[in-house]
Amino acid sequence: QVQLVESGGGLVQAGGSLRLSCAASGRTFSSYALGWFRQAPGKEREFVATISGGGASTSYADSVKGRFTIARDNAKNTMYLQMNNLRPEDTAVYYCAAKTGGRVVVGGLYPYWGQGTQVTVSS
Repeated sequence: QVQLVESGGGLVQAGGSLRLSCAASGRTFSSYALGWFRQAPGKEREFVATISGGGASTSYADSVKGRFTIARDNAKNTMYLQMNNLRPEDTAVYYCAAKTGGRVVVGGLYPYWGQGTQVTVSS
């Protein structure tokens, strides 16, 4: 089992940057594929990015491709989401999630979730 805690959210102007972190407990961090998801008010949760256990494979939602970068440091049991050129439509609560095995973009296949961190982008 793994426990996840997100941090790094906040208020930023459009065009600005933020870096989210997701710290995990447990000794087998590298065996988990990880993902970032987000949920805006009144909308369903959506996939943002995912990364494999070793960090070599990643994938992104089209809406963030070229602006967001997912990464992980297995020695620190931490995953990151670098968000550049932020837009008002990126405003949401961002969640990190973990699963054993391969990475997937379907949130329902991740059994472990953090509590979320709010990102607000002003225009």
